Amino acid sequence: MENKGLVSPCGLYCGVCGIYHAGANNDRALAEKLSKAYGVPAEKLVCKGCRSDTVFEYCRGCAIKSCAVEKGYEGCYQCDGFPCEKVESFPVPEGKKNILRAVPEWKRLGTEEWIKAEEKLFSCSNCGSRLFRGARKCRKCGALK
Repeated sequence: MENKGLVSPCGLYCGVCGIYHAGANNDRALAEKLSKAYGVPAEKLVCKGCRSDTVFEYCRGCAIKSCAVEKGYEGCYQCDGFPCEKVESFPVPEGKKNILRAVPEWKRLGTEEWIKAEEKLFSCSNCGSRLFRGARKCRKCGALK
């Protein structure tokens, strides 16, 4: 499974993360835009996925990821306590909304099909370009999400 390394325990699939794509595609314009949103220099917007050795600073100390690792889980979908206080107190409202949506889908579909579903969900219905969580419109064709 090509993109399994981009699966984060919380259900925020790294394959549709703008920070991941800014670095992976050397997209300076996206990095500059995200730099303003996160309040960090564009050169610090480097991440290869939360399970990699190069993790964006906001994600390094993630309590959800630490919990899943401690329990030996691939993800929250395996936990009978989902959603827990770690999810409920997730600091980014858009992220929390996506966690609450994605984890039950992940449990229902299994990892491989869930990845496909996330990639389809975060693709422009007009031109097929990759969209990112929180995107309001396609960066390529301008179509609204």
